[in-house]
Amino acid sequence: MSATTTTATSAPPTSDAAFGAHLRHWRQHRRMSQLDLAHEADISTRHLSCVETGRALPSRDMVLRLAERLSVPLRERNRLLVSAGYAPMYRERPIDDPALAMARMAVDRLLRAHEPYPALAVDRHWKLVAANALVPRLLDGVAPFLLAAPVNVLRLSLHPQGLAPRIANLRAWRAHLLERLCQQIGATGDPVLQALHQDLSAYPCPAVKEEPAVDSEFAGIAVPFRLRHGERVLNLISTTTVFGTPVDITLQDLAIESFFPADAATSAALANLASEAPLSSRVGLR
Repeated sequence: MSATTTTATSAPPTSDAAFGAHLRHWRQHRRMSQLDLAHEADISTRHLSCVETGRALPSRDMVLRLAERLSVPLRERNRLLVSAGYAPMYRERPIDDPALAMARMAVDRLLRAHEPYPALAVDRHWKLVAANALVPRLLDGVAPFLLAAPVNVLRLSLHPQGLAPRIANLRAWRAHLLERLCQQIGATGDPVLQALHQDLSAYPCPAVKEEPAVDSEFAGIAVPFRLRHGERVLNLISTTTVFGTPVDITLQDLAIESFFPADAATSAALANLASEAPLSSRVGLR
């Protein structure tokens, strides 16, 4: 598993558009010239131009090569193949499909092994797929409608009836999440994520004096998630884990968000919270 980075955004063509339109969209989306892409794909600029304008039809191998050089998500590679007259190549299975049993086991083990610290798995739209037992213990006071399936983790975090009133550094954490969402939109051009960004950006962010960050070994290195829980503030940093070589759309869309204590006091507080009741391996699997 590995981490990913992303780029800018543009409006995608309609699903029935010609292959050339889809290719041009992704090339411009990645801010590449025809010369750049032709060099990367080891083809002539003239041939690439003919493919984009529809004067030449690409082979199946050419479609896949161009998609690879453009880092097109698997879901969109299927659309490229179909627009060029070929059958889709990548399957999208439900998370509970028997074919994904080993992948589910890997996710379960990661979530369980991360206890007594919180960790959760989300899909491409930030909907909760699974979480370890620490996550629900940190959701005191959240409005029930935000916990009704499917739970959107970003909405849960930033909604004024969600965790937002308890986030001690709300402005900084909100800016961090919105920037991550912008990067994800840049990589995928997903209109659902664009709508989510608009919704989250409209949530109020009270202009109150935020609590100063405490000293920790992560100060100045990572944006902390500072969550009030009871009488203390938990100082956490997060990491994102994805499957490194997926050939299934569902696996490519899956990400694990793991939170680590940023100081010794938070580590001790989470250990105490975990000791209050036996921990389970997974909750919220859909």
